[in-house]
Amino acid sequence: MDLKTLTSLSGVSGDEYEVRDGIIKELDSMGVSYECDVLGNVIARKGNKGPKVIIDAHMDEVGLVITYIEKNGFLRFATVGGIDSRVLVSKRVLIGKHRTPGVIGAKAIHLQERDERNRVIPSDQLFIDIGASSKEEAERKVKQGDYVIFDTEYEELSDGIVKAKGLDDRVGCAILLEVLKEPWEDINLYAVFATQEEVGLRGAKVAAYGIEPDMGLAIEGTVCADIPGTDKEFQATRLGQGAALSIMDSGSIPNRAMLKELIRLAKENDIPVQFREATSGGNDAAAIQQARAGCPVASVSVPCRYIHTPCSLMSMSDFEAAKQLVIAFLKSVEGGFRP
Repeated sequence: MDLKTLTSLSGVSGDEYEVRDGIIKELDSMGVSYECDVLGNVIARKGNKGPKVIIDAHMDEVGLVITYIEKNGFLRFATVGGIDSRVLVSKRVLIGKHRTPGVIGAKAIHLQERDERNRVIPSDQLFIDIGASSKEEAERKVKQGDYVIFDTEYEELSDGIVKAKGLDDRVGCAILLEVLKEPWEDINLYAVFATQEEVGLRGAKVAAYGIEPDMGLAIEGTVCADIPGTDKEFQATRLGQGAALSIMDSGSIPNRAMLKELIRLAKENDIPVQFREATSGGNDAAAIQQARAGCPVASVSVPCRYIHTPCSLMSMSDFEAAKQLVIAFLKSVEGGFRP
C-alpha cells in the first residue's frame, strides 16, 4: 500500500477502522501474520528467534468529532488531538462514514468587533456548515459522535515533495509495511500499528505491555519548521536533509547505545540523517520505554512541515532515508547488536 492510499484513509483517534482494515488487507496479501488487540492495535509478527523488538507507528490522525447539531442545521464539534484553532476557519471537511462534505465556518470579519479581529477564534465558537437548513435535515446526513477528517488530497507538488493530510503518522505506517517485506529470521519482530497516539499514546502503551519487548523503535512524522520567519536554531528539522533522530523529547530519552548505533549505521551506509533539534512534543517511544519493567527505545522520524493541520508536506528522500535506516538497524540486531 503506497503513501497516497494510506493518507486518503480516515483514521481520527478512536476511529482508526478504515486505516486498520486497509493495513490488514495489505498484511494478508503479503502473507504476514498479525493479531488485533482490544484497543484496535494491529500487531504484525515476523521472525521467531532472537530479541523481541517493537517497531511502532500510529494509525491515527488529528481531526474533529461532532458534539451537537443546532436547530438551524449547523454542527458543533470538538477537536481530537492537538490542533491549533487558527488553522480551522474555512477548511473543507468530510464527516462520518459517508464522508458528507462540509466547511468550517465563523462569523465574517465584516461583522466582528474590533477585539474579535485581534484574537484567535476558539474552536468552540466555530461550526461546520453542510448546507442544511434544519436539525432534521442535518440528521439525515450526519449524527452526533461522527468523526470528521480534513478534505485534503495527496499531491506531488514538485519532484519528490508531496502534500497530504495525516502524514503524521501514515509515513510511519508505510515504512512498517516496507520493513515487513524483508525476510526477517534471527529476530522476534513486532510491527505495531498503534491506535490513539494523538490523545495520549494509548495504543502503544497497551501493545508494549503485552509484548514486553527488549527494545523499541518509534517511527514518526515529526515537526519541521524550516520556513520563513523561523530562526535556524528553532527549525527542529529541515526538509530533504534526511531521517531525523531524537536526542530527547517531552516523553522519552533515547537509549544512548541505540542512538549511537543508528548514527554509525547511517554513516556506514551513506544514509542522510539529522538531529531533531527540539525537545518539545513526543511519540509512542514514551509509552514503549515505560512498559512493564522498562525498555530501551529510540525514534526515527520523517520531517513534515505543518503537522497537525489540514495539510502537511514532506520529502520522499527523507522517507526513503528513514526506511533504509530502520532496515539497517534491524539487520544490525540480527547481527548481534544489543543496547
